[in-house]
Amino acid sequence: MLPFEQLSFWEKETFLYNVDYLIIGSGIVGLSTAIHLKKKQPRKKVLVLERGYLPSGASTKNAGFACIGSSSELLDDIENSSEIEVFRTVEKRWKGLLYLRQLLNDEGIDFKKLGSHELFQANEKQLYSQSLEKLDYLNRSLENITSIPRVFQTAPQLISKSGMSGFQQSISNAAEGQIDTGKMMKSLTSLAKSVGVEILNSVQVTEVLEIEVATNYGKIRFKKLAICVNGLAKQFLPNEDVTPARAQVIVTSPISNLQPKGTFHFDKGYYYFRNIGDRILFGGGRNLNFKTEETDELNTSDQITNHLSSLLETHILPNSAFTIEHQWAGTMGVGKGKAPIVKQLEDNVYCGVRLGGMGVAIGTIVGKELSELIVETTS
Repeated sequence: MLPFEQLSFWEKETFLYNVDYLIIGSGIVGLSTAIHLKKKQPRKKVLVLERGYLPSGASTKNAGFACIGSSSELLDDIENSSEIEVFRTVEKRWKGLLYLRQLLNDEGIDFKKLGSHELFQANEKQLYSQSLEKLDYLNRSLENITSIPRVFQTAPQLISKSGMSGFQQSISNAAEGQIDTGKMMKSLTSLAKSVGVEILNSVQVTEVLEIEVATNYGKIRFKKLAICVNGLAKQFLPNEDVTPARAQVIVTSPISNLQPKGTFHFDKGYYYFRNIGDRILFGGGRNLNFKTEETDELNTSDQITNHLSSLLETHILPNSAFTIEHQWAGTMGVGKGKAPIVKQLEDNVYCGVRLGGMGVAIGTIVGKELSELIVETTS
C-alpha cells in the first residue's frame, strides 16, 4: 500500500483533505456516530478509519445477544453500584435495542425475540433463592422501563425439556433476544455509505495529535475527532476507566435434533450460549483468570476454550456428539462502572467507549448521543 504522500491530488482531495469529522473505529459506535453526524450535517465530510479489513474489536465477534441483563447479574450490579445507576444503564440498553431495530429493521439484523433464560447450577441454590426473593422488585423496575409485565419469570420445565444436565433452576427474561452480528454490521456499513460516510480500512491510528492523527500510512488532519474503539481505547485514553477484556467463543458442528434453542446465561452472565440454527455457540469464562483476560490480543487460550468444551459435554450437550468447528476472541471494553463513557476530552476530541459487553444493546444509541454532543459543542 502506498503512503499518503504518494497518492494523487484527486485521492487526497476526495478522501484525506478537509475532514470535518474524523472517527477512529468502524464498529457499532463508530459507524453510528458517523451516520448521525452525516445526517445532521450532510455537507460535512465524515471519515471513518478502521485498522482491520473488518471491525477489529467486538462488533463482528460478539455472540449476538440482544440483552439487558439477567436477574442475578442486575442484583450483583446493585450490590456494587447504586440502584439508580444500574436501572439507568438498563434503560439505556433497552432503548438502545429498540433504536437498533428501528435504525436497521429486524430483517437487517435477523432479530429474533426469543427471550432468554438464566440457568442455576446445583451449587447455586443460594444465588437462585436470592434472585427469587427479588423477582417482584426487579419486575416492577423493569416494567417501568420496558412496559413488559413480569419480565422475569421462573421456568421450571425448561431444563428437563432441553436435555441439559448440571442445572437445577432457571429464570426466563422476556425482554431479550438474539441477532446476527455479521448482518448487523453489513447493514450498518451499507447505511453509512448510503448517507455519504467515507470508510478507510486497514488504516491504523498510532497517535492522536492536536489537529491530526498519525497512521501507518501518514497523517490526516481533522476539525473534530471521535475515538470509538471501545476495548482498544487504552492506547488513546490512558486516564479513562476502560480496560480491554477478551471474550472467547466456540461454535459446534451441526447437531441432529438440537434441543437447547434460544439464548442462555449462567454464573452471573460470565457464561452464555445460544443456538445458531442447529449449532451451539458458547462463550465466556474470563472469570477463570480476570488478569490474563485483560488483553486486546485476539488469539484464544487453551485454558478457556478447553473449559468451554468441557462444559458443553457435561452440562449443555451431554447426550449429543459434536466437534468444535469455530473459535475466536473479541475485545470488550469494561471498567468499574458499567455505564458507557460518552464525553468531550478536549476542545476538538471526543470519545464513546466502555460498552461493558453490551455493545449490541447500546452501541447505536451511544453513537447517536456522541454525535449530538459533538454537534452541540461545535462553534
